[in-house]
Amino acid sequence: MTASAEDRLARAALTRLTEPGDERVGRWVREMGTVGLVRGLTGTGPAPKGAGRERLAGCRQRAAALDPQGDLDAVARLGGRFVCPGDPEWPGQLDDLGDARPLGLWVRGGADLRLWALRSVAVVGARACTDYGSHVASLLGAGLARRGWVVVSGAAYGVDGAAHRGALAAGGVTVAVLACGVDVPYPRGHADLLDRIVERGLVLAELPPGGHPTRSRFVLRNRVIPASLGLRPVALTAS
Repeated sequence: MTASAEDRLARAALTRLTEPGDERVGRWVREMGTVGLVRGLTGTGPAPKGAGRERLAGCRQRAAALDPQGDLDAVARLGGRFVCPGDPEWPGQLDDLGDARPLGLWVRGGADLRLWALRSVAVVGARACTDYGSHVASLLGAGLARRGWVVVSGAAYGVDGAAHRGALAAGGVTVAVLACGVDVPYPRGHADLLDRIVERGLVLAELPPGGHPTRSRFVLRNRVIPASLGLRPVALTAS
């Protein structure tokens, strides 16, 4: 069973109209369905209950440039896809987030997301870590990869990047969860690393192609790393 074409298109639209992790949006999806919610937020149908004027005005402004099929085509040109609830590739663990569950995940890379989620470990930590912290994260990523684990992190500087590099250096696989679009190399200094991860692993995000990172999006991204993939999180907090 897969998500319907209509639902997929609506979910793609909602990733551009709304912010990740908004529980009110998740409740509206349950009450109105994805298609009804898109209509309500863009002014072509009844507005969702409790939606303020400011929110509706912002959504209708975004709707002027809304092109969900264009976003789906854009990620397809990158060799990627948009994975939705109901798809065979959807990690069921994400459903535990309830109304904060992602509307869908934009994914680049050839592996099956759900299968990799079954044997994965999240390794996250400080951006401004010492050389020793980076060394330990790299060793941890490599050791986990050699034992057949998928190493999941956020592609940030410091511990995250070191864990990804360690897994790749050991000949293993890794997943980067971004707070921007999967076509946006962020941080810029990790552009080459992200290209390598796409080739040998997976890069995924809640934001549509071209989406830019913000402070709040980094915070909300962090809920997805352990919920969808790394059910066994390892946090390196010491520098």
